[in-house]
Amino acid sequence: MREYRYGRIKPSEITDQQVWLKRRQLIKAGMAAGAGLLLGGANGPAMAAIAGPGNNRKISLSGESVYGRTLVPTEYEHITTYNNFYELGYGKEAPAENAAALKTRPWSIKVSGECNKPGIMDIEDILKLDQEERIYRFRCVEAWAMVVPWVGFSLGRFLKRFGPTSRAKFVEFETLYDPEHLPGQKRTVLDWPYREGLRIDEAMHPLAFMATGLYGEVLPGQNGAPLRLVVPWKYGFKSIKSIVSICFVEKQPLNSWNATAANEYGFYANVNPKVPHPRWSQERHRVLGKGVFGGKEDTLLFNGYAEEVASLYSGMDLRKYF
Repeated sequence: MREYRYGRIKPSEITDQQVWLKRRQLIKAGMAAGAGLLLGGANGPAMAAIAGPGNNRKISLSGESVYGRTLVPTEYEHITTYNNFYELGYGKEAPAENAAALKTRPWSIKVSGECNKPGIMDIEDILKLDQEERIYRFRCVEAWAMVVPWVGFSLGRFLKRFGPTSRAKFVEFETLYDPEHLPGQKRTVLDWPYREGLRIDEAMHPLAFMATGLYGEVLPGQNGAPLRLVVPWKYGFKSIKSIVSICFVEKQPLNSWNATAANEYGFYANVNPKVPHPRWSQERHRVLGKGVFGGKEDTLLFNGYAEEVASLYSGMDLRKYF
């Protein structure tokens, strides 16, 4: 993603002391429960340990993903005030400041293309379809890293409901286009609406999922409400937000950043520390919440998920197909 200077925190973004103290208590309680933060049921101790601050509607959960259980989540205020969502503005704080512009109801998603059961689904129906909404804790890497306790469901299981045919080689996603209400779309930094794509086997992989919330609450607007893609072994710009369209296609789709700057952003966007961005190295990244000059860590191939996903790219030149 593009680099920005780190601006000063505005007074309106400073967490209230009582909320901060409560959050600290929750984190301590979670650590006391064990480094694994294992889920003991929908109302178990781990659920309390990742509860949000109570600003948004709670989500009823049925379990926790097997991935990332030992990861300690990044604090809520960092996850929700330091974002890339160009539709809502171009600074890291802008999406949170403009999130009210994103109206998530009514909302529907069109599924089309090379499938046997195309159609239009209301977001509420989508949320009722999959009864296995879970906590997913994954490290997300852009120019920085964070651990988000996402709430969501398997992308692959959702896509199978529409019966993709043998001609469905890729899946294309599209974001809401509404320049009247989304201030970022009034500028031509990208060819709106925002588009992304995955190869069909990537989309069906168990690690890929649709997020509907975080910290046990419905997804905030600045984080891509009401439905966003999360692909934890890829860089953040693959995780398209506020999805309104999904299309099964035979040919590789042209994703937005690749269309805008093909020499900087490839289609695959797999986390690879050995392939530098033309304007900066990707060998290390900053951990959000540990200060501008602190928290630097080595970037891992496939963001540390090589054991799970490397087979998807067997025989591919990962420098050419970056």
